[in-house]
Amino acid sequence: MSEEIKSKEEWYDACVALQQSGELAQAISELKRMLAVYPDYALGYLALAVFSQDKGDDQTTLESMEKACELEQDDPFYFTAFSSLAVKCGNHELAEEALMKAQEARFAAQLRKMNELRKQELRERDETAEKEETEETVADS
Repeated sequence: MSEEIKSKEEWYDACVALQQSGELAQAISELKRMLAVYPDYALGYLALAVFSQDKGDDQTTLESMEKACELEQDDPFYFTAFSSLAVKCGNHELAEEALMKAQEARFAAQLRKMNELRKQELRERDETAEKEETEETVADS
């Protein structure tokens, strides 16, 4: 199957289709093959974690989520998913840690947005001041 797949997104979609049609073992096998080709595809690791949890493979579930979170360190969604899967695997300490990282990622994103808005506000203020200075200079001439 994977020889026919042109992109990681198509390959991923094919893996999800396998899982949805009840072919969990084949879906996991294909995800592992895909991740060997696309090792930086966080969504693939997330799917592998979910599918592995469905299979009862806690170790692969947690390892896959660790990799997904490593690749998407700024995305709180991955840490929240990690927390949820860690609870299902019975690792409450890891779940709490992942949830804290999700909150940290959310806070960092809010700070980045506030800083961007502040920079934009300062640029607009500077542009307005420059425009007013130019108009005053023209008026004085």
